[in-house]
Amino acid sequence: MTVMKTSMRNFFAHKGRMALSAVAVLLSVAFVTGTLVFTDTMGTTFDKLFAATSSDVTVSAKGASDTGETTSDNGKPPVMSAAVLGEVRGARGVKSAEGTVFSTSVTVVDADKDNLSPSSGAPTIVGNWNGNEARTMEITSGAAPKNSQQIMVDEDTADKHHLKLGDELGVISAVGNHTAKISGIATFTVTNPGAAIFYLDTKTAQQWLVGETGVYTNINVTAANGVTDAQLKKNVVAELGGTYKVQTAKETADANQKDVGEFLNVMKYAMLGFAGIAFLVGIFLIINTFSMLVAQRTREIGLMRAIGSSRKQVNRSVLAEALLLGVVGSVLGVGAGVGLAVGLMKLMGMTGMNLSTDDLTVAWTTPVIGLVLGVVVTVLAAYLPARRAGKVSPMAALRDAGAPADAKAGWIRALLGSVLTGAGGCSLYVSATADQAKEGSLWLGLGVVLTLIGFVVIGPLLAGGVVRVLGAVLLRMFGPVGRMAERNALRNPRRTGATGAALMIGLALVACLSVVGSSMVASATDQLDKTVGTDFIIQNDGGQLVTPQAVKAVKSTPGLERVTEYKWTKADFTTPDGKTLKDTAITGADPTYATDVRTEVVAGKLADAYRPDSMSVHEDFAKDHKIELGSKVSVAFKDGSVAKLTVRAITSSDVVIDQGAMYTSIATMAKYVPADKMPLDQLVFATAKEGQQDTVYKALKSALHDYPQYEVRDQTDYKQALKDQIGQLLNMIYGLLALAIIVAILGVVNTLALSVVERTREIGLMRAIGLSRRQLRRMIRMESVVIALFGALLGLGLGMGWGATAQKLLALQGLTVLEIPWPTITGVFIGSAFVGLFAALVPAFRAGRMNVLNAIATE
Repeated sequence: MTVMKTSMRNFFAHKGRMALSAVAVLLSVAFVTGTLVFTDTMGTTFDKLFAATSSDVTVSAKGASDTGETTSDNGKPPVMSAAVLGEVRGARGVKSAEGTVFSTSVTVVDADKDNLSPSSGAPTIVGNWNGNEARTMEITSGAAPKNSQQIMVDEDTADKHHLKLGDELGVISAVGNHTAKISGIATFTVTNPGAAIFYLDTKTAQQWLVGETGVYTNINVTAANGVTDAQLKKNVVAELGGTYKVQTAKETADANQKDVGEFLNVMKYAMLGFAGIAFLVGIFLIINTFSMLVAQRTREIGLMRAIGSSRKQVNRSVLAEALLLGVVGSVLGVGAGVGLAVGLMKLMGMTGMNLSTDDLTVAWTTPVIGLVLGVVVTVLAAYLPARRAGKVSPMAALRDAGAPADAKAGWIRALLGSVLTGAGGCSLYVSATADQAKEGSLWLGLGVVLTLIGFVVIGPLLAGGVVRVLGAVLLRMFGPVGRMAERNALRNPRRTGATGAALMIGLALVACLSVVGSSMVASATDQLDKTVGTDFIIQNDGGQLVTPQAVKAVKSTPGLERVTEYKWTKADFTTPDGKTLKDTAITGADPTYATDVRTEVVAGKLADAYRPDSMSVHEDFAKDHKIELGSKVSVAFKDGSVAKLTVRAITSSDVVIDQGAMYTSIATMAKYVPADKMPLDQLVFATAKEGQQDTVYKALKSALHDYPQYEVRDQTDYKQALKDQIGQLLNMIYGLLALAIIVAILGVVNTLALSVVERTREIGLMRAIGLSRRQLRRMIRMESVVIALFGALLGLGLGMGWGATAQKLLALQGLTVLEIPWPTITGVFIGSAFVGLFAALVPAFRAGRMNVLNAIATE
């Protein structure tokens, strides 16, 4: 009880000094809690949507996926005859059955040809208005479509794009371009996660999406009273046989939830990983805080020991303070986490994904996880300072505050840090020289962990040398004030090392990812320059196939020398070694593709692969299945017949573009795949006549004005698009890493603030002998800058080493160019100096306001 009273008294006596550590705990716990609440809320939203939209039993066409996805290689949804509807209605236990037709392989545009698809990546769905849709949608304006001149839109999409009744919309599908006017606007009665949904009458939907009437993509079946979904499914299967996919409402919802759940899990664990980094950085802050508090209370602890307190009691007293800190920070963090989740929901709403706060889900495990994690991490971080406090002897009551350094611990630290860093460096070398990416990635992970721990351990020893160099370069020009700032940073290398290490972690990851990202862009650009021999690439960035009418528009563009179509499908391969490989991709292209993309060939000529009944395979595939030039491969095309294709070229497996592709001609593919099942183009290449590139570029954009879903890019555009895509990913990661860097900044602020308190008497004496307030503040700011730059140097150097090693692994996948983004690295280093200046503002201001006489009188 005495220990707890002492802990409570000390905690509240130094609550100001604990504040920044509490904020670090708060931020880390808030990130964990906010992530869990946000992803759980998304899960709840989708669960409600899937439960509300699933009929008792759903019958899908052969080839439809478990989630009801309607995209297929030919751009049309898999369908079944309308006769199936009659058979389903004849099954026992059926109350009603209704045929539906819908597709996600469509683009809807407004009168200005602007794409109305969601920017969030959610699908655009066009289907017929039916009873099942009426369960989750309410027509709030106008009326449902009744003919091919009418279309209905969901209210969210109408509001986003300022659509109103009577506006003309265009529907672009694989079977043609169509227009209709808005006849009605429907509102979701459940939360819409962001899809854009458009409704047609049944006959029009069949004609526009499939190209024929009398077919359906799904049949929604409602059970009669007293009939369970499972029994209804059994009865429907008995009536239809095993030709169609039949699912209960639960099975349909579960399949959709599994698909969405995989995405949510990736998001959740990625965000939790960054929260873990923030916790790791926070550990240094907490260790520093308690180490400095213990050092400042050395005489106090010595007196406690002198009057009878045991080592265990002193140890428990410090740990109890940490427990209080963890509890306070974690409780506040849980509340802040819920607010963060709401903020993320609003942010997602701005990007088009609507999440209602009515679905806000806070599972009982979420605050428990936040509290336990925050408290445990805080107590563990405080263990070493608490152990050090327990070793304070009663004689310390007779000495000035501050425990002497442990020389033995310095030697142990140097030895351990050197061993860990050396072992990490060896692991990185083994990774860089590995022959296989999988093996090398394991060594890379080990090397990253060992070098990070090694630098943390050896940091205080590195601080002496690095700070002296930084002082000579940056501080000596400021005269005595600069030298004092350098000496202050060197006064306690352990403290400087721990403070710098907190910043080092975040900046090491930034540097590593910058090197990897820049190397990927440089490698891809190099590959484009070496291999792509065409002028223009036409494709959809979301993976949507190129419709025949868009291909026709490209081919009709004046000034083109050639147009190359590129498509792929799946087939079952039977190789010469007798093995059958299911669902293997085979690429069909025009013979000019061999000119448009200069793929490295190790045997034969790629142009020969486009001869009738011919193909190419890549080198690894050939080795694995004993294939050589002239070998026959049996290819059973999906939705087609079996072909015996002769291997006439073997391509390199060490390429970036089309890695692992196996080619045949479109003409050969068309010979074995029916015309109505022929896959659409993945992309189209176009090459202008000599000297007409600029004119053709403009003409292509004009020709595809009616098809805004496709991008026309020349090689410069394509390189920039690659750079932008990787840049967006890196910016998102940097945003998540910002939390760890913010916590590190708090660590610098806290270290300086406690250091000012520790040096109160010293500051008073310096002021008494003539140091001005301005000089004092400058000294503290420069000390902060040196600490920040020390952490930046370690972090950037370590991160570039990690990045260079990772690039060696990427080189095994064809990304052979190492590029160090010096502007980014330099910018981060300079930014670290400003971070140091910012962190010192408050401590320097407080030091400048200190009363000289009171400071001198301080013990």
